[in-house]
Amino acid sequence: MAALKQGAELASWSYDSPQLGPYDCLLKVTACGLCFSDIHMIDNDWTMSRYPLVPGHEVVGKILELGEQATHLKLGDRVGVGWQRAACLQCRDCLRGSENLCKDASGLIVDGYGGFADHVVVDSRFCFPLPGRIPSDVAGPLLCGGITVYAALRYAGMTTGQEIGVIGLGGLGHLAVQFAAKLGNRVTVFTASEDKAAAASRLGATSAILIKEGRPSTIPDRPLDLLLSTVPAHLAWDDYLDLLGADGTLTFVGVPNGPLTLSRDSLFLKRRRVMASPIAGRAMIQETLELADRFNIAPVVETFSLAEANLAIQRLRENRIRYRAVLMA
Repeated sequence: MAALKQGAELASWSYDSPQLGPYDCLLKVTACGLCFSDIHMIDNDWTMSRYPLVPGHEVVGKILELGEQATHLKLGDRVGVGWQRAACLQCRDCLRGSENLCKDASGLIVDGYGGFADHVVVDSRFCFPLPGRIPSDVAGPLLCGGITVYAALRYAGMTTGQEIGVIGLGGLGHLAVQFAAKLGNRVTVFTASEDKAAAASRLGATSAILIKEGRPSTIPDRPLDLLLSTVPAHLAWDDYLDLLGADGTLTFVGVPNGPLTLSRDSLFLKRRRVMASPIAGRAMIQETLELADRFNIAPVVETFSLAEANLAIQRLRENRIRYRAVLMA
């Protein structure tokens, strides 16, 4: 299923799979998550899309063929693939385990064809064997949404026994709450939706605070150690900075368009910091999957068939998915 031009509905399309390189593998797709990044690519919001564009970067599949150097996997393995297709594996960032920061990194649906398809060819070094207890319908979103929030929390300093805030309880936020809570932290959710505020405790949150006119309607009973924003909206950021204690961190995975306006005093007086975080390197992806398996962390998903891809996309555009959409073969 491909967008044949910018913003188009997906239509059936076929292509000849390339010959496998030495590290490549051919997967039979069994499930693929739908992420809002797929919609950004369909619409060319990031001005890097190429058409026909086959979306889908939360892929679960079984290995049908392997290149001669892909010796760490075997035929029939169930693996997952996330946003990243490849990296140079030689630069300083790659060698320190941050392949996602490689200047030569390539995206699965930026530099090739994604998982809204019968088959996918990808570098086997960016395929991850899936723990047996993680079902295929929930595995895909862990490889994008899951690693995005887990890496952001870790790099912002999350350990255990902390006060952690999560802004937004959507496809990213509902996973962030689970990772933070099940690793032993108290979690406060900030959301503009009353029904999501009610749902927060079921995901492990200690409390939920409604956002009104871009500001928290109340303040937590304890200062936050870190605050993760998963929303692409402009909020009253100084109000949120002031919820952080000394040395607290505000970190972004949902980034609004345009510059952020932040108070110098809110940062300076309490030695706070602001950062952002994209996906993750391979070691942290593996860690994410292991933790999800050990602590039963899973996205809440709605499933569709591949033929229903346009329906799933429309519902995601309308914010009617709770919380991740997954296409099943």
